[in-house]
This record gives sequence, C-alpha cells and structure tokens, in this order.
Amino acid sequence: MTVTHRVRVYRSEEELPRDEQLAWRIAEVAADPVEVEPEVVGMIINRIIDNAAVAAASLDRGPVAAARAQALAHPVSTGGAGSSIFGLAASGPEARRSSPEWAAWANGVAVRELDYHDTFLAAEYSHPGDNIPPILAVAQHVGADGRALVRGIATGYEIQMDLVRAICLHRHKIDHVAHLGPSAAAGIGTLLGLDAETISQAVGQALHTTTATRQSRKGEISTWKAHAPAFAGKMAVEAVDRAMRGQTSPAPVYEGEDGVIAWMLDGPSAAYDVPLPAPGEAKRAILDSYTKEHSAEYQAQAWIDLARKLHGAHPELADPANVARVVLHTSHHTHHVIGSGANDPQKYDPTASRETLDHSIPYIFAVALQDGGWHHVDSYAPARASRPDTVELWRRITTAEDPEWTRRYHSEDPDEKAFGGRVEIELTSGGTIVDEIAVADAHPLGARPFARADYIAKFRLLADPVLEPAEIERFLDLVQRLPELSADEVREINITARSGVIDPADAPKGLF
Repeated sequence: MTVTHRVRVYRSEEELPRDEQLAWRIAEVAADPVEVEPEVVGMIINRIIDNAAVAAASLDRGPVAAARAQALAHPVSTGGAGSSIFGLAASGPEARRSSPEWAAWANGVAVRELDYHDTFLAAEYSHPGDNIPPILAVAQHVGADGRALVRGIATGYEIQMDLVRAICLHRHKIDHVAHLGPSAAAGIGTLLGLDAETISQAVGQALHTTTATRQSRKGEISTWKAHAPAFAGKMAVEAVDRAMRGQTSPAPVYEGEDGVIAWMLDGPSAAYDVPLPAPGEAKRAILDSYTKEHSAEYQAQAWIDLARKLHGAHPELADPANVARVVLHTSHHTHHVIGSGANDPQKYDPTASRETLDHSIPYIFAVALQDGGWHHVDSYAPARASRPDTVELWRRITTAEDPEWTRRYHSEDPDEKAFGGRVEIELTSGGTIVDEIAVADAHPLGARPFARADYIAKFRLLADPVLEPAEIERFLDLVQRLPELSADEVREINITARSGVIDPADAPKGLF
C-alpha cells in the first residue's frame, strides 16, 4: 500500500532525522529489491522504443549534433566500457562510445529535441522518459543486464512521477527537471544495487544541481529546452559517482531552513504529501503516464485531435474568411503556459523558433485545423508558419481559463482527469460551432489508445528516413527481449544511422 510522506520545512534548531527526510525515503524506495511486474516491463519496453523513435527523427538537428559532438570529445572513462550514442555504431570497427555522463547528455538531447515522447501531468508536469538515457548509459558502461536495467527504469519513473503528483514547481517558475535529477539518480542507484545511504546522497546532490528557473520555457524559447533534461540526467550520473566515492550532499535538501522548499517553492510554512510505494510494493507509476502521437507540447495533443476532427466535419474552417473568432476554453495550466494567458507575443510571431511554436496552442490549433493533422517537421517549417492565411486565422485564436477544465486537469481520478477543453468558433456568417475533447486519442482513455503496435509503427515512421531496414528490425527484436538481455546485448540498445546521415566533419566546434 502506498505510503504518504509528509514534507515540510524545518528550522535549523529542529531535529529531522535522516531516515525521515524525503531524500532518504526516496532512496529507500530505490533500494527496495521488489520485482518489476510484467505489465510494467511491457510498458518500459514501449517507452524505450518511443525514445528511440523520436531520437532517430532528431539525429540531424542542430542541438543534437552539438551535444553528440561534445560527447565524442570525451573518451570512455575508466571503470567501465563506455556508453553508446544514438546514431553511431555501438560495436564493431566503427563503434564510437563515450563516458556515461556524456552519453546521457547526447542521448537526452536527442530524445527531448522534438518534444515527442511520453508525459505525465499532475501538480507538476514531466517527461518521465527522460530518465531512460542516463540509466541506460550507466547500464552500458558498467555491464548491467536487461533485468537490472528494467529495475532501474521502473524506479526512475516511479520517483519522478511521485514527486510530480505532489510538488508543483512551475507555480514558482522553477523548471520541471528539478524532479528529474533526483529520479534519475534514484534509478541509477537501483540499477547498481546501491544502499540507501549512498542513493540518498546522490538524490540530494542531483536535486541541488538541477534547480533552475523556467525561463527556458518562456518567451522566445531557445535550444536549451532540449538540453535542460539532458543536463539533469548528466548531473544525476555525476552525483551517483560522487556519492559512491563517499561524498555527501546538502541536508536536509528539501526540508532545510535554507533548502529548496523554503526558498524556491512554497516557503517556510509549506507542506506536501508525497506518495511513495511501501516496502515490498511494486513500482507501477509508469502505467499512469502516456505518450504523444503528435510532436507538440502534451497539452496540445487533444487539441490537435479535435482540430483534426473539425477539419473533416467543417472543412470551411480552414479559410479565415469564414472564422470571426476562436476561443479555446481550457485549464489554467494550458491557458498560462501554451495559451494566450502566457502573455508572450512570441506565441503569435510567424518568425518564432520551432521551440516557441511548439508551446503556442493558438498556432498549433490553427495549423491542425487547416491541415487536418500534424507533422513533426512540416508543421513547424518557417514557410508553414508564415503562410498569410494561417497567420490570419492564428491571430483570431485565444485561450480562456475554465474552472471546470482546471479542476479536471488536477483531478486525481484517472477517469475524469482531462487535458483538453471546449472550443467555441464564431463564424463570420453569424453561427457558432462548439465542440470539446477531454483527452488525446492516444491517451489510455482516448479514442485510439497507444499499444505496442502503435509504438512500433511510430518507430518505423520516424526511423525509416535515417536507419537501414535491417537496423530497424534488429533494434525492435532486441528491445522486445529486454528482461532476458545479457550485458553485451544491453550495450547494443542503440540505433545506428544510415551512411551519410551523420557527418562528424560537419559537427559544430567548441572548446573540447
């Protein structure tokens, strides 16, 4: 049965025993040898496939090329065999490996670049698949087998999602990867079979080094958006290394008088109830997460599906001459983060970056309404964003917070939790079209929930332009045997690009 851990701020003169601190409780969960249930194993396989799919589609993008070049500048460190890098051969005469923290960095950027993998939204929001690159990199470096990798990933998902259920970061303008550093450190601790003392120190260090403002997701959004979670993963690897060498962390890092809660979150009077698995309880959190059918911010997924539906039912809406005004009534979070409530003029700028357009629901809804779908490249192309009729329609779309959709967004009842809203379209002819959607089609409660076949189809679609057919089949066969894999086979969990896709000579130059 889940145990609720009460977290509050303690004055310096108040005693808070180590075993009552949140970092220690997280470490106890990570150190618990409980087995991973078959249903969870299956979903972990799905998410490894999902990560590889979106990484394949981003191999030739600038941020990924830069991160890969940085990783290649750092040779395999002592103490292990090194870790593979997405796009490059994992074995054979052309193999290119790097130190695990740098492989976690490069692969983390590749996974996040298109904002196209899994999500979990509660008090905070997250992409828990960001745990996989650092945990996998360490597994490859130390020679862990498939069973150990499964256990580590299950912990990473569990800890990040439990923190996300309880502790809001965005309200205080703290980037959501502050929950990822501790979860990745905990997952690596499980993978390595470390004791609670060591894991707790790594968790504390990982949290301390990964708290940052969320300006990375505000205004003109930069390429750092893809790097932020990769940095958290890299910091988690380094934190574990230091903790294994006996180095300690700030404590109590969450609850201290000058700690994260007191000065970065709800302040000295704050208290949170963090749900964590009881001793011996299976880690099942991954089953509550969901992936993306479309390459866009998760709160946009349902809106793309609704726009796709309206495009088919009312093709005349594609012409701005027929549309007087569009209002998307939605949750507080959607309105203020990716809607007009953010008060970011960049969300209506045809010259905005891809990262900014990805966080503009007015833009996304306009394009999906006109095109009847969404494409991870074409829908963000500068020519597409600057099309005059699109700009005209786009600027007639606003969002508004609806208390009921906000309540449903934060509901703990999975049957009513919702990420969509209601659209009201006023026509120039005088009529009004009203429709609504609660969850994306691919959501577990949606019209077409994603299953193994959908993850594989997504991988084939995104990998086909950059991987040879034999490589696609090799990867899919390997990963679907995950719990049985030997250490050598775990080192092959990677994708090798077709000849010519990656040219090391074109890599951007830096200090390394």
